[in-house]
Amino acid sequence: MALLRARETAMAHFRPLLAEHDLTEQQWRVLRALNAASEPIDVGALVDTTSLLAPSLTRILAKLGEDELIYRTTHADDLRRSVISLSPAGVRLVAKVAPESEATYAMIEQSFGKRRLRSLIAELQDLAATLDPE
Repeated sequence: MALLRARETAMAHFRPLLAEHDLTEQQWRVLRALNAASEPIDVGALVDTTSLLAPSLTRILAKLGEDELIYRTTHADDLRRSVISLSPAGVRLVAKVAPESEATYAMIEQSFGKRRLRSLIAELQDLAATLDPE
């Protein structure tokens, strides 16, 4: 419950920004992951990167495609696989939202303390690694 409470409290600082741009938390997670990728990314890798379930990601990609924020193409080596990239509109949206998102991260870091936040992130990563069956 403490993990969920902390997540919800942190996300409460991001939700107004995302709502202002008509984005859900999950959509923003996908857009950020695509923006960070140096090349188009396949759906499986996107599942891993965003920690979203495949059926949820499928719905999110459909919506982002409808909104013309992403491109979906077939993988060059395997026509059964899709690769995803940001469209120019997606790049512009990320460029618009990212600075405000980063300002929110900075506020959290300042409020909680840089060293404490880094320590917390490291501990959470260790917890995930310990509990991950893979």
